Amino acid sequence: MAGQKNSKLKLLYLKEILERYTDENHILNAIEIAEKLEEYGIESERKSIYKDLDILSDYGMDIVKTRTPKNGVFLASRDWELAEVRLLFDAVQSADFITKKKTLKMLDKIENYTSVYQAKNLRSQVYIDKRNKCTNEEIFYSIDTLDSAIKNKKMVKLIYSKRKLDEKYTALTEKKEFTVSPYALIWSNDHYYLVANNPKYDNLMHLRIDRMSKVTVLDENARDFSQVSEYKISFDAADYAEKSFNMFSGKTQSIELMCNSEILEEMLDRFGERPILKKGETDNFYIRAEAIVNDGLVSWIMQFGDKIKVVFPNELAQMVEEKAKGIIAVYSEGKN
Repeated sequence: MAGQKNSKLKLLYLKEILERYTDENHILNAIEIAEKLEEYGIESERKSIYKDLDILSDYGMDIVKTRTPKNGVFLASRDWELAEVRLLFDAVQSADFITKKKTLKMLDKIENYTSVYQAKNLRSQVYIDKRNKCTNEEIFYSIDTLDSAIKNKKMVKLIYSKRKLDEKYTALTEKKEFTVSPYALIWSNDHYYLVANNPKYDNLMHLRIDRMSKVTVLDENARDFSQVSEYKISFDAADYAEKSFNMFSGKTQSIELMCNSEILEEMLDRFGERPILKKGETDNFYIRAEAIVNDGLVSWIMQFGDKIKVVFPNELAQMVEEKAKGIIAVYSEGKN
């Protein structure tokens, strides 16, 4: 029985050795594999290793036998390609809402999708210490709790923290309890948000998850999203995120913008290929899309300066004009 058990463990350890210690630039021969297996307490002969390699190949592992630059084998492909692991690595370390401690743990787990040599190369490009990382260690618990509440259509109670300045211009943290109906979790502008409804109002609100604590699922059923949004059958988080700018809430409206051709790429990146485009005079074009009209949209439009003009709705045009006047007023103060 012990021999049979060791035989099964041998295959598992051999699989791990191939995944962790081989790639196209790092090849192991049978002797080196046997030495690795000894570290796991498994004795193995050269012939049996080749038989086990054939079993793992039949299982589906992409094991390549090579003669140059040396005789041996390596794992040619994995479930995750190196470029895919790189994307995960960069996303985790750049996400401000993930704490430094949790970031390091997640990067350790992601490394398991590569060889130790590839992982070392990935690690050499990690700069977590210089990033402004969240310090809320409850965030993953909050995400899990909110996800459960959304699936079960239950209300949640939470403590929400916001910073404010006191009379001495010192930044203080103000905490407030909310009871809301949760609908979706959205990653936007390097933050993770909960889209929810405060029962006091008939609209949607956004709460940053890194500012939450003590999230609790209640027995009370959540308010149906159809009562406070344009969605009737299911809450389309992707569509909602596309229409939202800087995660400000508001009402979805049709908008038309006159844009300079220099910013065509930026417009298509933001609105996709679906907006109605038409040729304008000189070097301009017109774009129509659905968007939530709010201060977030105004700020987004203003970053393009004179390369965008709001055609309609008039409400949005007036909001942009007032914002521009406010900026001019700030810089005009004290001037003759």
